[in-house]
Amino acid sequence: MEFLGTTHLASYCGTKKKCLFPDLAPTSTTKDTYQSYYLPGYRCRSSWRPNLLHKVVSVPPSSDKQFNPTGRPPTILPASRSTLHARYSTRDWHHANMVQLKGSEASRYSAGRLNADSMRLIQDKDQLTYRMQEDSRRNLGERISNIDFWRSELVYELECLLKATQDLETAKKRLECAADEMQGPLKIALECLYHREKRKGIDLVHDYVEKNLIKEVDVFKDCQEILTKLAQKISKQLGINRDAQHALEQDLSDKNSAHFIDEKCFNLRNTSDSINFYHGVEKADGTVSVPATWAKFSEDNIRCSQHARANSVKLREEAEVGLESTSEEMWNHFISTNLAFNNRIAEVADAKNKLQAQLAKILQEIFQTEDTIMLLERSIKAKEYPLKVAQTRLEGRTRRPNIELCRDAPQFQLVTEVYAIDDTLHTLKQRLQEAHDTLQMLILNKSKLEQEISVKANSFFIDKKCMDMRKVFPSTPRLIGYT
Repeated sequence: MEFLGTTHLASYCGTKKKCLFPDLAPTSTTKDTYQSYYLPGYRCRSSWRPNLLHKVVSVPPSSDKQFNPTGRPPTILPASRSTLHARYSTRDWHHANMVQLKGSEASRYSAGRLNADSMRLIQDKDQLTYRMQEDSRRNLGERISNIDFWRSELVYELECLLKATQDLETAKKRLECAADEMQGPLKIALECLYHREKRKGIDLVHDYVEKNLIKEVDVFKDCQEILTKLAQKISKQLGINRDAQHALEQDLSDKNSAHFIDEKCFNLRNTSDSINFYHGVEKADGTVSVPATWAKFSEDNIRCSQHARANSVKLREEAEVGLESTSEEMWNHFISTNLAFNNRIAEVADAKNKLQAQLAKILQEIFQTEDTIMLLERSIKAKEYPLKVAQTRLEGRTRRPNIELCRDAPQFQLVTEVYAIDDTLHTLKQRLQEAHDTLQMLILNKSKLEQEISVKANSFFIDKKCMDMRKVFPSTPRLIGYT
């Protein structure tokens, strides 16, 4: 039979320990063929195989040639000689058994240590893998908690921003409605100014009504401009709010996606169906942020939203104050203008009544003056006959002859009478002229009074028409934007 020697040594074999059998002194046969036991970690691929045995068994048993190492002729048969030379000594046999046992014991001991070390290694690696998996699961859980926290913050901030945006849009609509509502009073004030331009004569006066109307128009335009500018500012802020809302919604959408993915990863187990190998995925780093920048991104979005909400609240308060102040200012000017209109209407009515009363007196005076003129004309005409009589008498007395042409008392009386009648006629005619002049003056005054009364009536009609137009004024709720 062929002796194969010991098995290969394991890399985890320890130091060589003594066998239970006593060590034998090595012979020349095993000294050259026995290989010493190596330290752990050294791999020896060559097996222990005695050279003598190898030489013996290497001779083919079927060879017909005789084995004669000395060259001398054999003294026995070749087969018997070969058998005799193949035998070992008892010492070799015991030594070979001892080496076999020691090698087997060493191999078994090394295998035992390897198995024990492997079991410990398996347990350590299993525990390490379990701990790493648990740590990853715990980190995923913490990450999900962080995502839930920022999701709740983003949802709360988004709801607050949406409410602030809705309130701001309501304020903008109120401003636009209030600005549109001012168009009616402004148009009425301009029409009042236009109609008052139709006044005539002296009534085209720059009175308090016109001053108040001009100021009212300016106030209405200023209020409209204020509300329009506030509405424009709110429109810009609404754009900023929409940008902040888009950032919050995008961040929230990303958080939801990340939460879904991390929760799916958190729920993965070793027995899950969806797990698979993805070689090289640990080497691909596609991350774009770290936890600090990740949290800062959401914090910046929330801070931007909070800033937008603060500006929205400020603008809404400005809009509220602007609506209240403009409505109050418009109402005050409207009342002031109406009071000026009422005072002016009362003044015009009073002036018109006075003019009408004066016209009645003028008409009465004209009637009396016409009657006086008629009496004066009659009186003048009545004085013509006495004058004719007196002048006829004087003319007749001028025909007295010679010495009879005496400047006697009748002559003096007739002359005095003629002068008196002439003076009377002159005085009456002068008075008649004065009466005619007075009548013309009265007629002229009558015409002027009638014209002035017509002017006052026209002014009174215009102001009354303006007051009728100004009876309707937007209510306070409509002026502050409520429809």
